[in-house]
Amino acid sequence: MNLGLIPAKWAALTPRRTALVDITHQRRIDWATLDARVRKLANGLRALGLRSGDRVAVLSRNSIEYQELYFAVGRAGLVLLPLNWRLSTEALRTLVANAEPAVLVASAEFRHVAEELGRAVDLVRLLHCGMSGDGSYEELVASAPDTEPPWSEQVQETDPCFILYTGGTTGAAKGVVHTHRSVAAGMLNQTVAERIVPSDVYLLTGQMFHIPVVLSMNYLAHGCPVVLMNFEARRALEVIEQERVSAFLGITTMLNWMLAVPGFGSYDLSSLRNIQYGGGPMPSAIVRAVAESFPCGLIQGYGQTEGATMSFLSQEDHRNALRGVHPHRLRSCGREGFGTRIRVVDADGHDVPRDGKTPGEIVVRGAANMLGYFRRPDLTAATFRNGWMRTGDVATWDEERYLYIVDRLKDMIISGGEKIYSVEVEEAIGRHPAVLECAVIGVPDEEWGESVKAFVVLKPGRTATAEDIIDAARGHLASYQKPRSVEFIAELPKAPTGKVLKRELRAPYWADRDIS
Repeated sequence: MNLGLIPAKWAALTPRRTALVDITHQRRIDWATLDARVRKLANGLRALGLRSGDRVAVLSRNSIEYQELYFAVGRAGLVLLPLNWRLSTEALRTLVANAEPAVLVASAEFRHVAEELGRAVDLVRLLHCGMSGDGSYEELVASAPDTEPPWSEQVQETDPCFILYTGGTTGAAKGVVHTHRSVAAGMLNQTVAERIVPSDVYLLTGQMFHIPVVLSMNYLAHGCPVVLMNFEARRALEVIEQERVSAFLGITTMLNWMLAVPGFGSYDLSSLRNIQYGGGPMPSAIVRAVAESFPCGLIQGYGQTEGATMSFLSQEDHRNALRGVHPHRLRSCGREGFGTRIRVVDADGHDVPRDGKTPGEIVVRGAANMLGYFRRPDLTAATFRNGWMRTGDVATWDEERYLYIVDRLKDMIISGGEKIYSVEVEEAIGRHPAVLECAVIGVPDEEWGESVKAFVVLKPGRTATAEDIIDAARGHLASYQKPRSVEFIAELPKAPTGKVLKRELRAPYWADRDIS
């Protein structure tokens, strides 16, 4: 099994069908051309003296070259290291020092950052995209032989194919190692959940340096065209109309922005068949608004970088809940996906009752789980228990194994000895019609230990006071759960996956505290 051979399959079957569309650079590439470039790129990288398992880093926004690297690196028996261009140069320097890539590929936009990173490690070569001449990406491709790389047949399914550094929602980023087998297993899981068909056209709205890229890889594996763009709400609606997009992944913020585009109803979105959403809980009111506004089914996916998408709330589940059959399931992230086993366990590793009330930690077993954390055997050992991967997410489950996320273990608030799950509070606040999104944390309280503080982002043109927010939540929460303070902010700090970085919200309040 070698993911790098996907273009070869479709070049043989549908050589002139479009494989990739790059909206930003107004380029299209068919399967035959893509396969030839991937072959040449794989040969060119190995000609630099790279050996199996060496890392190739990439610092770029979404582009055709980025996708070529995903395939070529796998075909050459190498390992791709996508870098988050949103990070500071200092943070990137720490990542490359840990991963020690042999080659760094960077777009012209990030040339100066790439050159600084190149001085931090012993690079074999720094390659620039969007430039010509010696040292350029295109020169490497043009000069390499157009023959099948001999290393592609030597790749084993258990070999690493890429390392994705986590968004660091709980602290320092960690390198998550995925193999050809784990990615393929995650793709199969998605195929069953989304019921992908060859006529689909997928719009990649997320960045290619994170786990949602597995979704686009999956559509490519089915021979479907994938449209690449850097998200902007109005442009996304135009692209869906122009390219007849049938599926995309959206987080709460993206979908809210799209719904807020003036003239939303004038766009022809009839080609859409499926919207998958995730990246964090979505208030039921927003789920209903999306379902009423987009002419397609909805799927919620719950997952992590460490295990791709683990559970799904299906289109059928959404339709039933929206018409009043088990409406509470709009708060669920669904049931375990194909080839995945999920349990909710207590501190001793025993299953908690499937009563929809007793919280425990989600643990996962399946072929889509990561190989481990790069060069961190200690963290890897702490994450796996008897073959089950600990997620750090707290949930309840019911008799039919539907999961209900209530918090991250590290985000749980304890006030006066009572456990408060932030998701429950956020759901209550999200019912207020002026609230776009919110996040809840615990802040120091001399009397109770911690008290609940809410950070609220209002919808454009809407107003509300702190008392309005607290009053709205009071009707749905116990007295100890309601926010004691509210702060209005322009936007929430987020990881690339859309998950809120609560540690950044907590930092000013806990920086001078001696806490574990």
